[in-house]
Amino acid sequence: QVQLVESGGGLVQAGGSLRLSCAASGIISRLNVMGWYRQASGKERELVATITSGTTNYADSAKGRFAISRDNAKNTVSLQMNSLKPEDTGVYYCNVKMTYSDYWGQGTQVTVSS
Repeated sequence: QVQLVESGGGLVQAGGSLRLSCAASGIISRLNVMGWYRQASGKERELVATITSGTTNYADSAKGRFAISRDNAKNTVSLQMNSLKPEDTGVYYCNVKMTYSDYWGQGTQVTVSS
């Protein structure tokens, strides 16, 4: 079983920065995609960014402001968020996708005040 534990959420003013981190424990295949998703109140969960061993992918809303990174030795994935906007507010979830399985963290709240 894989467990994901997120940290780093909080309250920040518009224009500020936050760094989210996610630590994965358990049996994790090297062939995986790690990523961050978010869910705003009343909306569906949406992709923010994903990263494989060599490729990153960002939602249009995150391009140029957010940066995803991973440490394969530590099984961690981080999301550096800069120039935050009120519309970035939501619960951010860490995700790991492997060939036959899909794991989610419990989520961490990010609130951006205007």
